[in-house]
Amino acid sequence: MISSIIGFQVESDKSELVKIDLELNMYQEKFKKFKNIENLAGKSWEHAVAIDVLATTDIKDCSIECFHYQQMVELFFQHLLETKSQFGSYSKSQKLQRLLEEVIANTNFKTDKTKFFMALQVITVCAEEYRYNFLLDCDGYRQSVTICDQLLDELLLFENEEA
Repeated sequence: MISSIIGFQVESDKSELVKIDLELNMYQEKFKKFKNIENLAGKSWEHAVAIDVLATTDIKDCSIECFHYQQMVELFFQHLLETKSQFGSYSKSQKLQRLLEEVIANTNFKTDKTKFFMALQVITVCAEEYRYNFLLDCDGYRQSVTICDQLLDELLLFENEEA
């Protein structure tokens, strides 16, 4: 059977088509609870969609993907601070490691922050480099994403917990 998925011709059985489709929608699937919701988490979902769309394109430079990843994480941190902290507010920092510290200090979220700090810093620096049109170390960025995805999973579980 031949089917078309986002402009690609794929020859396979139906189960493989579903697998491919899920791979292309990884981040928007993680954030699907916030689909089109008009808050910070909804904005985070929008950046998740952008990352998934970019994953289907043939762009050599990973900087635009990094920018959207940084924005997705930043907005989700801010959402957690707004909804789960005793203060209901967040700083205007774009430094992901600082936002993680705020989430840990001001909510009930607990994790080993040291295992995520360097990866969060790499993502922050990559996003800053995107803004100034510098070339990125895409391998370093992708390694950091692998680590930060673990943190995202922890944060999404925490977000689902009752207050």
